[in-house]
Amino acid sequence: MKKFFPVYVRVPVIFFIVFALMEYFIDSGDRPAFVKYPMLAVFLLVFLFVLIAIEITLNAVNRVMYQLMSPEEKAKLEYENSLSFNERTWYKNLMQKLTKTQPIEKEGDLLMDHDYDGIKELDNNLPPWWVYLFYICIIFGAVYLARYELFGGDNQETELKKEMAQAKIDVAEYLKTAPDLMDEKTVVLLTDKADLAIGKEIFTTNCAACHRADAGGQIGPNLTDDHWILGGGIKNVFHTITNGGRDGKGMISWKGTLKPKEIQKVASYILSLQGSNPKDPKAPDGEIWVDESAPKNDAAPKKNADTLQVK
Repeated sequence: MKKFFPVYVRVPVIFFIVFALMEYFIDSGDRPAFVKYPMLAVFLLVFLFVLIAIEITLNAVNRVMYQLMSPEEKAKLEYENSLSFNERTWYKNLMQKLTKTQPIEKEGDLLMDHDYDGIKELDNNLPPWWVYLFYICIIFGAVYLARYELFGGDNQETELKKEMAQAKIDVAEYLKTAPDLMDEKTVVLLTDKADLAIGKEIFTTNCAACHRADAGGQIGPNLTDDHWILGGGIKNVFHTITNGGRDGKGMISWKGTLKPKEIQKVASYILSLQGSNPKDPKAPDGEIWVDESAPKNDAAPKKNADTLQVK
């Protein structure tokens, strides 16, 4: 029985269906899957050749089988094929509406007087699908002209600039709340007990060997006093833990081991130990650090005339 779609339609359709399924199910980022994974390209080429080989083989088998048929069987097959084609009246009607083709019996009425070395020309009308597409293009051109030339619509360059500006705003907002993209400029001090408990666990695991479990200092400096080598406060402590201490003799960088949100928690825990006065602390290192960003109270303390204050 004659197939509905010819071979030059079936093979590309099957090939591109397989290709589309691969692109849909294989995560290849912003590149096609067959580019990121070259073996997929090889598979697609082999698959295409297999499809073509199958079609060639089936056509050859059908021709051989047709030659082996008796005249009665051939006539019956032709009759069945004609029935199957006539049953597809919707297809014939659709193609007739789109092309307005004339039957071959009326070809003589369409012949023009031109004759170039035996080559004649038919006076066919333009297919409706082509005419409709032409009208659609005219309408699209008119709308495009009005939109961008008369009403001042954004062109591609303007749209790109607006989208880039909005993307910068969105990225900045995301960085404010994204814990794993935090840095010393956006980090804030944590005071929640749950966060400090996690920070204590991280400190005990990674920092106690050099700073002691009570942060009183051993190989590393005392972290409970107000003396700091590289500055105190959450931003400086976060930066020091992330990038390490002084070159050659300071603390190593922990950004390859700890995530930014973990560094934030351990830094907050360290600052919560300020003034805890551990037993036998290490001598102070560095200089006294004062938070310049903290609000200052310029008002002098008032003394009570009836009370003598002694320090």
